[in-house]
Amino acid sequence: MLTSKAISTQIPYLRRFARALTGTQAGGDAYVLETLEAVVAEPASLEACSDPKLSLYRLFLKVWGTVAVNGHVEQPAFSGDEAGAQRNLDAITLRPRISFLLSALEGFDIFQVAETMDCTVDDAASLIDAAGKEIANQIRTDVLIIEDEPFIALDLQSLVEEQGHRVVDVARTHREAVEAVSRHKPGLILADIQLADGSSGLEAVNQILETVSIPVIFVTAYPERFLTGTPPEPAFLVTKPFNIDSLKAVISQALFFDRKSHRKGEPEKSPSLV
Repeated sequence: MLTSKAISTQIPYLRRFARALTGTQAGGDAYVLETLEAVVAEPASLEACSDPKLSLYRLFLKVWGTVAVNGHVEQPAFSGDEAGAQRNLDAITLRPRISFLLSALEGFDIFQVAETMDCTVDDAASLIDAAGKEIANQIRTDVLIIEDEPFIALDLQSLVEEQGHRVVDVARTHREAVEAVSRHKPGLILADIQLADGSSGLEAVNQILETVSIPVIFVTAYPERFLTGTPPEPAFLVTKPFNIDSLKAVISQALFFDRKSHRKGEPEKSPSLV
């Protein structure tokens, strides 16, 4: 069974998974809280799997599937990201999405995915494959990259374009980022935390989000600094050096829950950030 110390080291990563699955910081954190309360109430609930970490994630999925957290989370009438989730719910079916997140975002191998989801290895492989096909047919948008390292920016651009999106600009500083959003009105931002002029990518994004609504993915070498449970925090975060499949998963999740995103093949709409 996981000790309290072992649990505490997994909480930042469980929060990341929960936020990607639910699409919001508040919703994800509320389910993590419910999971931890379940551990306190019944410690033996973590003994089901061969790996204690898998036990924690398995318990989280059980809680997520059976417990409503409306008492923890203020839920507006389908505004913001939640409205996008309602419109995009059929973009990725549920179990393939969970399997893909466990594999690509959390780094679980196929056997760990199967054990966490309580299915066979063949079923887990089929779910991951189905998720990849659904995501490939999902959503496209214009992307702004906020990154001061040229080679990292180039890698990000290549990956984004391989997914069918368009990179409209690469900003290296706080000022360039704000100006780029004004010019291009992107549908997604990929942002580093520390920029070339010594400014913070987090501060740049916070300024941008004061006036417009855009899904943001932060790329950082120190995710534990930003997954503390104290707002404001990024709902979507990728660790440097980033894994290609992990970043693909997070991009798809961020766009999945964005109210302005549209699927490939749908007519383009005039850009609007309101």
